[in-house]
Amino acid sequence: MNKSFYLALALLIIGFPAFSQDQEREKLDFEKAIELGLDNNFQVKIAINETEIAEYDRLLGQSLLLPSLDATYTGTYRNEDTEQRFFSEPDPRIIPGAQTYNRNFTMATIYGFRPEAVVALKRLGKLAEVTDLEAKVVIENTVATIATSYYRLVLELQRYDVLSKALELSEERLDIARAQYEFGQASKRDFLAAQVDYNADLAALVNQEQIIETTRINLNEILAIDPDVQFVVNDTITIQENIRLGDLVENAYTDNKQLLATQRMENVAYLQLREARAARLPYLTITGAYNNSIMESDAGFLAENRVDGFTAGATVGINLFSGFALNRRIQQARVQQRNQQFAVEQFEIQMKSDLHRSYNIYTNTKRLLEIERENYEVAVENSEIALERFRLGIASYLEFRDAQVNRLQAESRLIEAVYNIKESEIELMRLSGKIYFQNPQETIY
Repeated sequence: MNKSFYLALALLIIGFPAFSQDQEREKLDFEKAIELGLDNNFQVKIAINETEIAEYDRLLGQSLLLPSLDATYTGTYRNEDTEQRFFSEPDPRIIPGAQTYNRNFTMATIYGFRPEAVVALKRLGKLAEVTDLEAKVVIENTVATIATSYYRLVLELQRYDVLSKALELSEERLDIARAQYEFGQASKRDFLAAQVDYNADLAALVNQEQIIETTRINLNEILAIDPDVQFVVNDTITIQENIRLGDLVENAYTDNKQLLATQRMENVAYLQLREARAARLPYLTITGAYNNSIMESDAGFLAENRVDGFTAGATVGINLFSGFALNRRIQQARVQQRNQQFAVEQFEIQMKSDLHRSYNIYTNTKRLLEIERENYEVAVENSEIALERFRLGIASYLEFRDAQVNRLQAESRLIEAVYNIKESEIELMRLSGKIYFQNPQETIY
């Protein structure tokens, strides 16, 4: 299965320009990040190649049901001094340089039919389906990883903006404290405290720059592009509404690729059992040959011998005893089938548990988001009042700093809550097998 099929699986927009180092600070939206990842990611390439190998194995298995045909030609030449004695002749017959030519052409075919070969071909077909589904699992996991990494970068950029605003407030407070100190309205201690807080906010901003650079390099690695490549990402995180657990579970039973692969492996185990049992059935071998042979000799009883004709034969056989090896194969295949049944049941429980856990995180984080939004609005209003009071000299620097820190923490928790919802949303879509691109106004899943 080729790469274009898997790109269609994600329903991505086609036609973006190639990403190169020559285009510095190129805009990288989410859709383009997904396309780059699926086009460049080495795990995706390996998974696609594995599907091709599995398809070749299936086609190779078809040769078990086809006859084999061989054609051979043999030619020999001899030049010998020959002395022959016959009872009917008293004197020997001497033939110097006697020549002998022997030319033989044979075309032979063999067709062997074994019932287990038919079952083996079906088993190889199921294994090809399993490999195809596993490749889709790799693609979906890659899409989920790219989505998480992309929005992590967006989150860190938003944090940088928050810290920049905090630094602006600290700078304004520092200017006010400096002016008050110079006019004798505040002590030097207040001015120095404002300087310390400003330096602390500046250090936090510098550390955030390092975090952003590391996050960007991590995203580049997933996209399989050079770490030196710079780009600009979107500055917002959108979340979906009306995600229902019942719909997710229903979709998971029909679209979760890992579950489908596990179910196919159960079918493979069943076919392995049938294949072992089929070895007890009779087998048939048919042979046929065409032979054209010419021999010419200057010595011997025959001066020339020509053969031109067909031969055919058939063999029917059945295995009567194989040292109990066949019985053990059947017993082993039966146990393997039961294990695969258990594996399907275990994965279904694990899948539903993962969905419930992720959905619980999703719903709780959405509740926290509403709380954080209200808390952020209160923190902003409180910081503005504290700044004005500090500017008028009726509030201490500790009161202003406390309001400033509360605003910083509230805004950080708010954007963190949005990212956590997005992360849970991506995981829910991955588990339900619904990672696809809906339209340019919505998110890729």
